[in-house]
This record gives sequence, structure tokens and C-alpha cells, in this order.
Amino acid sequence: MSVLDKRSADQRQPRPEQGPGAPPGAEAGDPTAGAAKSAPERSRSRRGLPLALNAVSVALGIAIWWALASAGFKLPTPPEVVDRASTLISDGTLADDALASLTRVLVGFALGTAAAVPVGFLMGWYGILRGLIEPWIQFFRTIPPLAIIPLAVVAMGIDETPKIFVIFLAAFLACVISTFQGVVNVDRTLIDAARVLGAGDATIFARVVVPASTPFILVGMRVGLGSAWATLVAAELIAAQEGLGYRMQNAQLYYDLPTIFVGLISIGILGLLMDRVLLLAERRLTRWQERR
Repeated sequence: MSVLDKRSADQRQPRPEQGPGAPPGAEAGDPTAGAAKSAPERSRSRRGLPLALNAVSVALGIAIWWALASAGFKLPTPPEVVDRASTLISDGTLADDALASLTRVLVGFALGTAAAVPVGFLMGWYGILRGLIEPWIQFFRTIPPLAIIPLAVVAMGIDETPKIFVIFLAAFLACVISTFQGVVNVDRTLIDAARVLGAGDATIFARVVVPASTPFILVGMRVGLGSAWATLVAAELIAAQEGLGYRMQNAQLYYDLPTIFVGLISIGILGLLMDRVLLLAERRLTRWQERR
């Protein structure tokens, strides 16, 4: 009996009657009804599990920190850090420092990303420009942005410009390489297929290269954001009068560990929130990409 004959025989067989409480369109013994009914529940459980694991991880980290402080390590206890944070929040110091640091990071990161994306595209699309630009990119990548601080102070003074410049450099170098790799890794078959269909360079670039490179660009932005925050503390050593890095350096002189921990936690929280925003943008802009 062929497959078509089997289907015809199945259709001629009587179907089981529905129970009195069965929903319309659901058949007795249909396994898909229960699966469809439990799909939203499984989706909610999948979303809730990472959050629960994150909460457990945070609680475990605080417990380990508290245990180390109680064991005699030179660490402030969580209540001491919370008390110092309350003091800094009440007098407005923490808000002013966080705003100053966040402004520097956002400006430097935005400028670095805005410059890195077109440079990375040009390097990946045009071989001549790649040969001219890539040696300089690789050269400056081997120099830590912190090593540029003395030169930035001499050349730009001691105002906000050198602070933003070193943050810009850290974000730019991290993002430009990722963008470049995204362009050169575009599947050549897609480009050839677009050319066969009559698309020009501008159309191929806008409709094929840019979408295919978007995941690489967003990953580079996340790496660049981490580099920007990592450079912030050293950047705020340049004659800063406020900022989380400045506050931590000032607390170091007085061995004020709770204030240092408040600064560390504040930087970590702000960086984590910004990274979550980029991750959300990545998921929305790359919905076509398969995920596990």
C-alpha cells in the first residue's frame, strides 16, 4: 500500500468522538492539544529560569564576599558598603559622580562606534583602503589606551577632551576590527547571487553586506563598551574633580575600602545595564539569525 493509499484509508476511518468538555477542533487522543496548551507555560518557564539563576548567583556571590570579609580578609562587609552607599546617595555625591562618568563613557563610546563602523566597512569592502588603514589599526591595537594618557594630556590639556579621547580610542579599536571581520566574512555566494539578479554595489552593500555584518558590529559594540568602562578609571585620573574613578582614587589615599567598593559596584551595575540594552538591540536587529 502506497503512502497516498494509507492516507486515504486513514481519512475513511471514523474519528474518535470528542468529549463533552473538549474544546472545538480538538480530538480525543490528539497529543498536539496538550502540547499547544502547555507551550505558553514552557515559554514562561524558559524565561524565568535565567532570572532565577541570576538571582541565585548574586546571592551566592554576596555570601562568599561576606564570608571572606568575616574570615579576616581586608574587605568591607556588605552592610558597611550599603551604609556608605546610603551616605553618598543622601548627600548627592554618588549621583553626581555616576552622571559625570556615564556622560564621559557615553560620549566616548558613541564617537568611537560612529567612527569604527564606517572605517570597518571601508576596510572590508575596498582592498586598497584595507592595505592603507589596517597596519595603523593593528599598530594602535598593541598600544593600551592608558599609555596614550600622557600624550593626550600634553596635546589636549586637562579638561574633558583627553578623558573622552582615551575612551573613544578604546571603543573604536574594539569595534572597528569586529566590523571589518563582519564584512570579510559575508558569504560570497550571497554577493554573487545578488550580482546575478542585477544588483549594483550600492544595493549589495545595503541589502546584503550590512545585514550580514550587523551581528559582528553589535558584538564589537559590546566589547567596545567594556573597554570604555575599563578605561574610565584611568581616564578620570587626568585632573578630574568628579566621577566614579576619581572618587575611588581619592578613597584610596585614605584607605576607604567601602567607598572603593561602592564605586566598583556602581561601575559594574551601569556597565551591565548598558550591555543589556545592546543585547536587546542585538536580538531585535538579528531576529533572522538562528539561536540556541
